[in-house]
Formats: sequence, structure tokens, C-alpha cells
Amino acid sequence: MIALLVIVHVIISIFLILVVLVQQGKGADLAGAFGGGGSQTAFGARGATTLLHKLTVSFFTLFVITSLTLAVLQARPRSSVMSGAPAAKAPAAPVKK
Repeated sequence: MIALLVIVHVIISIFLILVVLVQQGKGADLAGAFGGGGSQTAFGARGATTLLHKLTVSFFTLFVITSLTLAVLQARPRSSVMSGAPAAKAPAAPVKK
């Protein structure tokens, strides 16, 4: 269970990093430096930013949920493999007469 959750957490982390790195800052392109507003016309004026923003929020929420779940699962007390085994009896010392 924990191993599967760690794998999912790592995948979410990688996607979150990629989504954040793909985003451009406001006015980060050359046209934005000179006041041009129509530089991102592939998705419309705000389409790409909104999509990337939703992806960022989604991956961040999943990241926080998996982080908290992993923290709670690691904090639980675990039972030992030997806790259910009966105690071994010590051999009795031979009695000398």
C-alpha cells in the first residue's frame, strides 16, 4: 500500500514540476516587453493560462493529499513480525545430584 502510494506521489511530483516549468510568466515573452497583448493566440488570450493554472492546482492538491496520507501511514505504530510468536522457553539446566 505504501509502496504504491509512494510511486503515485513521485509521478504526481514529476507532473507538477513539468506543469510549473511549462508556464510562462505574465509578459515574459518579447511582445509582452513592448506592450503587445496578442502573443499567446494558440489558445486565445487567457485559454492556455487557465488550462495550465487548473492543471497546477489539480496536481498541487493531489500532491498535498498524497503527502499527508504518506505522513499518516508512516506515523502509525507497526507490529513486529515476532510479536505474535510464542516466547521460546529456555532449556532447563540439568540438575546435578
